[in-house]
Amino acid sequence: MRSVGIKALNSKLSAYVQLAASGETILITDRDRVVAELGPIQPSRTPVLADAFLADLVRSGVMTPPLMPSTTPLDKPPPVASFDDVMRDLDESREDR
Repeated sequence: MRSVGIKALNSKLSAYVQLAASGETILITDRDRVVAELGPIQPSRTPVLADAFLADLVRSGVMTPPLMPSTTPLDKPPPVASFDDVMRDLDESREDR
């Protein structure tokens, strides 16, 4: 891991982006205080455009990201009612029409 000041980062941005793409994490400092981190894309991150849209929602406060991303798929919830029960209720509600 290395650190770089904003001025140096600005003048050699493409070199630091290449370092991040190769797996290195770069701490970005402003007046000797770490203000940001540039690093490789996490394996759980999707490369689709929706990811940028979600990031904008988080930045604007509309959405809150999970504290710890889940690595296991969610279980399918059990059905609330069977198809036959739903159709029976629907038929009963239509009897008076």
